Amino acid sequence: MKEFSVTLANQPGQLATLARRLADAGVHIQSLAAIGSNDESLLRLMPDDADATRHVLQDAGLHFEERLVLDTFLPDEPGALAAVAQRLADAGVNIDSMYLLHSNAEGLHFAVTVDDPQAARANLR
Repeated sequence: MKEFSVTLANQPGQLATLARRLADAGVHIQSLAAIGSNDESLLRLMPDDADATRHVLQDAGLHFEERLVLDTFLPDEPGALAAVAQRLADAGVNIDSMYLLHSNAEGLHFAVTVDDPQAARANLR
């Protein structure tokens, strides 16, 4: 899975326009986070079709970055997130983004992007 970080103008309609372009290209957004600050908004999204998303963003002339997303499951208990974050820190891995995708009785399902996916994989198990 891929995450796209997209810079948009912090103005009404920007997200709506991009969401419509992605929908018209048949892209389903599986996860999304958006944070606005002054004149710009940072949108992070995980689509079901990275190639189509890349083409839509390029055709729209938008600045974006693309990262590999790693999945991890944690027990739903105090300290579980702290423990995995510490393991990554001890391995010198920086977390770029982290999403809670869903939770249930079995635990928490997170999507994580990092600066060193190979080192992270060994420490997310």
